[in-house]
Amino acid sequence: MNIAIVGVGLIGGSVAITLKEKQVVKKVIGVDKSESNLKKALQLGLIDEAATLDTAIQEADVIFLTMPVDAILSSLSHILDQVTNQVIIDMGSTKTAIIEAIAHHPKRGRLVAAHPMAGTEYSGPEAAIPGLFKGKVMVYVDATNSDDDAFEIADAITDHLEMQTTFMNAREHDVHTAYVSHISHITSFALALTVLEKEKSQGRIFELAGSGFESTVRLAKSSPDMWTPIFRQNRENVLEVLREHIKQLQNVYDVLAAEDYETFHKLIKKSNKIRRILK
Repeated sequence: MNIAIVGVGLIGGSVAITLKEKQVVKKVIGVDKSESNLKKALQLGLIDEAATLDTAIQEADVIFLTMPVDAILSSLSHILDQVTNQVIIDMGSTKTAIIEAIAHHPKRGRLVAAHPMAGTEYSGPEAAIPGLFKGKVMVYVDATNSDDDAFEIADAITDHLEMQTTFMNAREHDVHTAYVSHISHITSFALALTVLEKEKSQGRIFELAGSGFESTVRLAKSSPDMWTPIFRQNRENVLEVLREHIKQLQNVYDVLAAEDYETFHKLIKKSNKIRRILK
């Protein structure tokens, strides 16, 4: 099986590493708008050759779309126009806009919309690591609209990645990822901006930064090229989550300002219930 990785970064590169280790691919073709990324991917052995998108479509059996979601949105119809029996696996972090854009395409069935709930704060080919997906969840989105054989191939790849699976529709997926992923990144970006601003007048803050701060703010290292399109496509859901988050922050502020430490204690204790979910 020959595969094409369109967007040779953390996710695409980690897919390539794992499938090469499992010896389930003959050739990995890399496609990226950045020549630098392609050179690095070749040097690191993530890909076997670099090619244009159109060439990769013709040579690959499976095409992974792991570029920013705006790029997936703008190129997916063109890719579908050219495929015959190839399988396209969209691994973007948003789904509604992308799936709606090609909902009536005659080759819609060749697309498997999937979102691997895995990643780090790093980007680019050098960020790719083995074992990134092991034990994580692959979300299949609107899977009944994929051809049976296309889904079976994608699911076999998910097995090779050693992932668990779950199924959602596009709108459900985008709502849930706004809560469990997108808000985490926005919060981290905002916290980093807050501390960076304070650092201007209250120097040496970062000398005191310990593991708690680092773990909370680490997502602020994430690529703006990747995340701005995600927030654009999932804007309404993210705004809804932000409204609730701001409401909770305001409540904490008010309780602390009133020196109501009994209520503050109760709020913290209530938040501890998250341990029942995240173990």
